[in-house]
Order: sequence, then C-alpha cells, then structure tokens
Amino acid sequence: MAEQKRINERLIALVFLGIIALNYPLLGLVSKKLFFCGVPLLYLYIFSLWFLFIMVLALVMRKRGSPTSTPETGP
Repeated sequence: MAEQKRINERLIALVFLGIIALNYPLLGLVSKKLFFCGVPLLYLYIFSLWFLFIMVLALVMRKRGSPTSTPETGP
C-alpha cells in the first residue's frame, strides 16, 4: 500500500510540473519567431515536453520488484 501511495504522489507531482511547464510564462519565453532546424521553437518545446512527460510517466508506472504471488505450475 505504501508503494501505491508513493506512485500516486509522484503522479500528482508530475501533473503539476506539466501544468507549470505548459503555462504562459514559460511558453512566452519560447514563443518567438525562432527556428531550430526548420522547426519553430515553440513547437519543439511543446513536443519535447510531451515526449519527456510520457517517458517520465512510463518510469513512474513501471512495476519494480517481484510479484507478491507466483503462479504454480502443475506436476
């Protein structure tokens, strides 16, 4: 149960971090007419954050350790 609570806390923190990262002050910093390899900096920022958010979410949700019960094999 403690592990589930820790995962829930990490997920909540990740959501708040995502909200802050996609809020106006930070978006205002990159919403200039700048291009990186032909891609507008704003689009690169948003899609990079999206990708990073998914990767961190996958790491948080990954189950660690062995399962509590193992299936028994027949004789």
